[in-house]
Amino acid sequence: MEKGGRSKKFVEFAPWNVSLERRLQTFSVLFFLTIFLLLPVGVVGYVWVCFYNVWCLAVLVIYCAWWLIFDLNVPKRGSRPWKWFRNLWIWRYMANYFPVKVIKTAELPSDKNYIVGCHPHGILSISHFCNFGTNATRFEEIFPGIKPQLVTLSGQFMLPFRRELVIWAGGISSDADSIEYLLNDTNKGRAAAIVLGGAEEALEARADNYDLILSRRKGFCRIALKTGASLVPIYSFGENLAYNQVQNAKGSKLRQFQTKFKDITGFSPPIFHGRGIFQYTYGFVPFRNPINTVIGAPIHTKKNAKPTTEQIDALHAKYCEALIKLFDAHKTNYNIPDQAKLNIL
Repeated sequence: MEKGGRSKKFVEFAPWNVSLERRLQTFSVLFFLTIFLLLPVGVVGYVWVCFYNVWCLAVLVIYCAWWLIFDLNVPKRGSRPWKWFRNLWIWRYMANYFPVKVIKTAELPSDKNYIVGCHPHGILSISHFCNFGTNATRFEEIFPGIKPQLVTLSGQFMLPFRRELVIWAGGISSDADSIEYLLNDTNKGRAAAIVLGGAEEALEARADNYDLILSRRKGFCRIALKTGASLVPIYSFGENLAYNQVQNAKGSKLRQFQTKFKDITGFSPPIFHGRGIFQYTYGFVPFRNPINTVIGAPIHTKKNAKPTTEQIDALHAKYCEALIKLFDAHKTNYNIPDQAKLNIL
C-alpha cells in the first residue's frame, strides 16, 4: 500500500523489476488521466492549429455541425453507451491498479430504477468512474439486470471529441430532465449514479477527512419521488487516499480562490499530487491504495408527480441516516478508526 500525506525529503524510486501486469495497470491509469486531464488541453491546441491549417478547420467544422444539429441532446436522452468501450481491457487494468472493488450488502431488484448516491467525491472520482462509467468492477454481473450510467456536468459534453468518450461511457447530463428521462416508466433496471458532493466536495478530499457536502443537496430526492426511483447510498472507502491535496482551510486565500473559480466555471481546481511513473514521491499518477465501494440497501419510494417540501426533506433525512449507518457499519473494515464520524455539511 502506498501512503501519502507525509512530506518526503528524498525521491523514492520504483524498482525496475516490475511485472508486466503492474506496468499495464499504470499505463491504463495514465490513459484515464490523459482523457480527463490532458485531452481538454489537446482540444484547445487542435482549435489553435485550425487557424493555420484549412484541413483541420474543415474537420472541426463538419464535426461541430453534426454535433450541434444531430447530436446535441443525446446526453439528455439517455446518452449512447457503447458496450465494447465500457468493457475495454484497459478499464479492468485500471481498476486492478488500486484495486477498486464492489462490496454488495443487499439486492437491487431489476424491476425498479435507482438513483445511486456516490460518496465521497475525491479528487477525480476514480472509483465512481470505474464502477459506473465502465464494467471494470463487474457491477452489472454483481447486480444482474441493472444498467448503471454516470451523471456528470453538462460542460463535459461541450468539449469536441472528448464528449464522444464520455457518451460512449454512458455519461448523461446532470440536468433534472435528463435524469428523469433515464428513469422514466418505460425503462426498468436503470441506475443513475450521481456524485452528490460535486466540485465543492473535491476541495475536502483528504485521507483523514470524512466531511460530505450533502445537507442542502436535495434535488436527487425530488427526482426520486417524481420518478418512483429507489435511492441507494454507497461509500467508496479509500477514494480520498488516491491523492494528497495541499492544505486549503476554509477562509484561506487559496480556498477563497478555489471557491470563486468553482462558482464561475462549475469546476473546482484542487491542488494535489500523487506519485510519478518511475518514483513514488511526486506526480499525477494516483497512489496504489485499495478502494472498496460498499453498496447499501435501496430506499424505496412511491411515485409522486408533485412532491412537497416536507416529503423531500423526509426522504433526504432518511437517506442521510442510511448513509451514516452504512459508513459506521463498515469503516473499521477499511482501517478507519471506530471513533471517526461521517459529517453531513
